[in-house]
Amino acid sequence: MREVAENVFAYLQPDGGWCLNNAGLVAPGGRPVLIDTAATEARAGALREAVRTVAPQGPGFVVNTHPHGDHTFGNRFFADEAVIVAHEATRAEMDLAGLHLTGLWPEVCWGDISVELPSLTYRDRLTLHLDDTVVELMHLGTAHTRNDTVAWLPGQRVLFTGDVVMSGATPFCLTGSVAGSLDVIERLRVLEPETVVSGHGPVGGPELLEETAGYLRHVQRLAADGIAAGLTPLETARQAGPGPYASLLDSERLVPNLHRAYAEARGAEPGHWLDIEELFADMVAFHGGLPACAA
Repeated sequence: MREVAENVFAYLQPDGGWCLNNAGLVAPGGRPVLIDTAATEARAGALREAVRTVAPQGPGFVVNTHPHGDHTFGNRFFADEAVIVAHEATRAEMDLAGLHLTGLWPEVCWGDISVELPSLTYRDRLTLHLDDTVVELMHLGTAHTRNDTVAWLPGQRVLFTGDVVMSGATPFCLTGSVAGSLDVIERLRVLEPETVVSGHGPVGGPELLEETAGYLRHVQRLAADGIAAGLTPLETARQAGPGPYASLLDSERLVPNLHRAYAEARGAEPGHWLDIEELFADMVAFHGGLPACAA
């Protein structure tokens, strides 16, 4: 656990690649809030032990920032003591997806995991009061997914973004929106956070918002050029390569991001349904095989 403000902690899982997500803990007293869990039984157990070094009683609330399994599969290991909170559509998507993620990487030792659905949901905003500390949960629009939650601590100026923002890793809009992500990031910028804990990768400051937005604008430019040239998203990705963002982990995400940007350039609404299997297959083809998952 790294303390990023008084009684506010970030839990990082290096290197931040596929399924190695961050979590957060707000523990000023009373019922602590854990923001996201982990992908596997072993990793959720390690998170649980880390939480108890700071808050021996364990969390009173667990917030899921979105439905993806790396952030939610660990819920069951906290469910006996905590109320699990998420956006109402996150709950529905978790129920629909089940443990589908495990089938993508069968070699990972997932352990004894199951889907533990949130018991408390919200639509637009929900505020948690922990003594004098306020945690504002907000859904600001379609971004990484259709139902992302960010957690904002105005008193500490700490922002937990979930996967709306990535640090040192390639953003991923497979089920979300490139344009929507840019809109949400603009709304986050207005908050003027001092510390940003992203969904994956190192803790930073407001520069993480700018870096993620810069990448997404790059994807939009590539999509516009690709459409003008009559290229498919996969062809555009192969022609462009990672370019100025070669240092980011998991550069193969460029392909589904381009699929999403192509659709939006042609008038699709943010979060419009796309054939996920086709997008994932193109990403695997671009990468030359299934991307590695170190969960």
